[in-house]
Amino acid sequence: MDTARRRSSVPGRRHTNAGEDADALAALGHKQELQRNFSMISMLGLAFAILNTWTALSASLSLALPSGGPSAVIWGLITAGIFNLCLAASMAEFLSAYPTAGGQYHWAAIISWKGWAPSISWATGWINVSGWIALTATGGLLGSQLIMGVISLYDPSFEPQRWQQFLIYIGYTLAAFFINTFMTRLLPLITQAAFIWSLAGFVIISITVLACASPDYQSGQFVYGDFLNETGWPNGLAWLLGLLQGALSLTGFDACAHMIEEIPEPHLRGPKIVIYCIVIGMVTGWIFLSVLLFVLTDVDTVNSSAAGPLLEVLYQATNNRAGATCLLMFPLICLLFATIGIMSTSSRMTWAFARDGGLPFSRIFAKVHPRLDTPVNALLLTTVLVIIFGCIFLGSSSAFNAIVSASVVALGISYAIPPAINVLRGRKMLPETRAFKLPNWLGWTCNVVGVLYTILTTILFVFPPELPVTGNNMNYCIVAFAIILIISLIQWFIDGRKNYTGPKLDMDAMMNGEVEGLAVSNTHDSNPQPSNGSGNGHTKPTEKDKLAA
Repeated sequence: MDTARRRSSVPGRRHTNAGEDADALAALGHKQELQRNFSMISMLGLAFAILNTWTALSASLSLALPSGGPSAVIWGLITAGIFNLCLAASMAEFLSAYPTAGGQYHWAAIISWKGWAPSISWATGWINVSGWIALTATGGLLGSQLIMGVISLYDPSFEPQRWQQFLIYIGYTLAAFFINTFMTRLLPLITQAAFIWSLAGFVIISITVLACASPDYQSGQFVYGDFLNETGWPNGLAWLLGLLQGALSLTGFDACAHMIEEIPEPHLRGPKIVIYCIVIGMVTGWIFLSVLLFVLTDVDTVNSSAAGPLLEVLYQATNNRAGATCLLMFPLICLLFATIGIMSTSSRMTWAFARDGGLPFSRIFAKVHPRLDTPVNALLLTTVLVIIFGCIFLGSSSAFNAIVSASVVALGISYAIPPAINVLRGRKMLPETRAFKLPNWLGWTCNVVGVLYTILTTILFVFPPELPVTGNNMNYCIVAFAIILIISLIQWFIDGRKNYTGPKLDMDAMMNGEVEGLAVSNTHDSNPQPSNGSGNGHTKPTEKDKLAA
């Protein structure tokens, strides 16, 4: 049993071959179906392409500038980054112990109270799957806005139509689908290219606009200290609402967790990637925002420009439409890379939850195509739903924006569920032999701070952005998120309550009674192995047994 315990807890030793990675995954209840083609740098490229912090921040400047001004833009990112690092470090501990594509719902099942494990795992899985599918829509949305902005820059009389933006949105979505479906083996190279392209764009745009705007820069006081409130909310609340721009730009760092079955030595590399992508995002985002704020000349024009905030700042800095448009090509292609990465992650999350029986028609969505080596049916589901979201945009941009906002809320909640349970259980539910282990005081701090931050941002994300509240500026995020919960609840009573037991572990992987709430596969039931030398096939109760509800 000592061998089984070492294998199931995925200790910090270095794996030497793919077979040992597959054995570790089998101990967690799943066979190796996807190829481990990603390297450390290519997986980091995928994670950073999804966050794309500097692009997301600059494209959404008009969200934060009226709600706190430059100080909210600059220091809101740092604040959000520190809190997200707490969540990322908390997640890294789980990922090092249990590196499976299921991520949060799988971890929640392992550490939850025995009687509640299936329902908590079910809810977490539905929230996470819904969040990732909805997040897939953001790449096409932002990309279409940038392209329509270029037209508006050249023709101020141009009036964008929703159907025009919808067609661009569909183009982004279908391109991501075809690349994910038919170029699976090239994905590691594509994500490496995405990483290089993004960093190159960050450097080139920063140097170019600083050179072109010289010496007419804004003051340091304006960039790092100016406060602006055009929302109608009290100043403190307005600044907190501005914080949401930073939170949005750092959403999606669990991508590595859902792609973890495609990288060697996942328990060692996965935790590093989760933290590295947040740190790189914070640094590049902070520098890029500082550069943009130094070179802009008119804040009001940036907030109201039909060209969009990023293109307007580039135009103000270069004073040249062609030059600004050329620089915009970097974030435009970054958003295509982001859409590819988000769709990859969404399909893996959907596939993982389906193989554990968490979705309707799970047998269909849990299949991996034998020749393409990718979960094609899960990709199709993501693509169809994203196109449906686009059709909703044709009818109501408010409803579509609510879906996108709900994705950020859903992912944030999914990040907080495992550490919240771990805190409630005294931080004793993870194996001591995990490869990534925070010092006890730091673990408690990261877990508690991360959960409290999630509660705060979840509340803020459902606030209307300004007063007075009207039908046009109302935040319908809470409605979209409620729909997710209602569908999940209905499906639970129809199917999940009777059939969903959560991830299934091999008997050897029960860690001498330490893994609670999980169904046991029948693979070893016919030949149980003694675990304590007595030959009776029973394990001795542990301290964690005593914690079970």
